[in-house]
Amino acid sequence: MSINITGHTGFTGLLGSPVSHSISPAMHNASFETLGLDYVYLCFDVDTSNLKTAVEGLKTLGVKGFNCTFPDKNMMCELSDELSPAAEMIGAVNTVLNDNGKLIGHNTDGTGYMMSVKDAGYDIIGKKMTLLGAGGAASAICVQAAIDGVSEIDVYSIKDQFWDRAVKMVDSINKNTNCKANLYEFSDNTSFKKSVSESVILTNGTSVGLAPKEDNCPVSDTSVFREGLIVSDVIYNPKETKLLRLAKEAGCSTFNGMYMLLYQGAEAFKIWTGKDMPVEEIKKRFFS
Repeated sequence: MSINITGHTGFTGLLGSPVSHSISPAMHNASFETLGLDYVYLCFDVDTSNLKTAVEGLKTLGVKGFNCTFPDKNMMCELSDELSPAAEMIGAVNTVLNDNGKLIGHNTDGTGYMMSVKDAGYDIIGKKMTLLGAGGAASAICVQAAIDGVSEIDVYSIKDQFWDRAVKMVDSINKNTNCKANLYEFSDNTSFKKSVSESVILTNGTSVGLAPKEDNCPVSDTSVFREGLIVSDVIYNPKETKLLRLAKEAGCSTFNGMYMLLYQGAEAFKIWTGKDMPVEEIKKRFFS
């Protein structure tokens, strides 16, 4: 891959910490090259302690747009001049568009997840979901699923720093969408078993099972798994988490978070350039 930097090159990138492992630069730069767009995408290790300074610098430099990842997504809400409806409901921003000096915050994580569900061959619109977690990824999935038309979502979370935000998110979903959202403590095993039995899909939106802690699993009672249940995980390293392996052994259909990563990037790409990312080409080069 060759990148020809000119005096007109549009600048995009990723802010977060750490970011050195990210495949976003390869994905976006390959897309720019394939479509002949004069853009470049770079990574910058920026945490919340210097995010405001970094954002002001990017704005001054005329950045076309940028992504935010952990731990910057929540703070970026405060630094944006305007928020998309989804970003406002989620309380987190992962994609920013610089619109002539006005920073518009979006959240494409949920869109990426819903597109990955479709890509995997499933239709969950009008059906019930059980969702584990209430952090950034889980909140994005919950809000977008509700906006897209999932009929009911049961959210299970521990009472951590995300709990109060989860309460507000569920309330906002119930007020602003036709989806019925419910919040439960993770330890409520009785309601969890009932929820999964009524759901078409169980989604892990937490980091439990992420490498190097591959032996961890967010579901302790594997009797909830059944044939016909879809089990998904936002984690893509390892490609098959313990959750997905146990679910598959019980006859469930499964898929990981790899294509969520792809499609959230594709949505950001379109926000910045107005063009569709060459998804099939990127799949072949980086996701096969």
